[in-house]
Amino acid sequence: MRRPAFYSRSPRTLPPAAEPAAGSPADAAAVAEADAVQAPPPHARWQPGRRAFALLTVGCIAIAAGGAFWAPRQGAKALTQKDIDAAVLRTLQTATLPSPAAKAADIVRPSVVRVVGYGPEKATPEAKTQKRGRNMAKGKPPEAPADGGTPGEVERGVGTGVVIVDKGVILTNLHVVAGAEKIKVTFADGLEAIAVITGVQPENDLAVLQAQKIPDDLIPAVMRSTADLRSGDQVAAVGFPFGIGPSVSAGVVSGLKRSFRSPEGKQELGNLIQFDAAANPGNSGGPLINMDGEVLGIVTAILNPTQQRTFIGIGFAVPIENAASAAGSPPF
Repeated sequence: MRRPAFYSRSPRTLPPAAEPAAGSPADAAAVAEADAVQAPPPHARWQPGRRAFALLTVGCIAIAAGGAFWAPRQGAKALTQKDIDAAVLRTLQTATLPSPAAKAADIVRPSVVRVVGYGPEKATPEAKTQKRGRNMAKGKPPEAPADGGTPGEVERGVGTGVVIVDKGVILTNLHVVAGAEKIKVTFADGLEAIAVITGVQPENDLAVLQAQKIPDDLIPAVMRSTADLRSGDQVAAVGFPFGIGPSVSAGVVSGLKRSFRSPEGKQELGNLIQFDAAANPGNSGGPLINMDGEVLGIVTAILNPTQQRTFIGIGFAVPIENAASAAGSPPF
């Protein structure tokens, strides 16, 4: 049986065959063979049957390939909740994740400022303690003369403030800036600016400052109501203890609605948040924040049974409701 001819991409030209004698039996065979050779190749003719068969073949191959791709491999183990829990546990054990206090501090840090008051040097025990702490932090002898901003100026007190309005409105403690002849604030980006007192609330030891120059992208802190605050809630204090910072210390709320009387007995503050996050001179005026970086209060005092003026585990903050009202804008 004769095999059918297949289309070749490089057809060869066959030499002309000798003409057989007319009417011979080979004549019809030769003509048929010539027609088969000269016929157009299969791809040039519309052949519904062959085209359909080819498409069907390609489709079957595609379906088979797709099924092999999507079908689960033989012997593959399906993931269980136990496998997922083990993978998560391994990630927690091998990856270093930031603590809640670190994440909270990152949120509020752009709003925290260093506050320095310049003027005649004070001779109170607290002022002397702050001076010694600042000198030691700078590697100087404890009793070295105080630094001055400009000739004739003495750095008499360092504290902290927090921006609550993006126009440069800052909350701090009144005792940080009281009696200062000049107040300078340093923003998170390093910009220094002169600030003036625009409001005070002596009963809560609060002062409102307005910076004369502010960064272009100043971010105010977010304030959070203390209505649902409870003892045991995690908090962090952000500030400049002894001028060092911004520093972060973490702890918990250890009491609510506390009262505090200054060591000199000159003033008593009420409705305070008690906390155990470390605070020292220089933290005054800084924000007490929750783990979402929201300001709950303004750090204002530490309990000092002795004259050492160092932290022993109990600090106090004015609730943000009172603090914001000092700026004339109660937030809640």
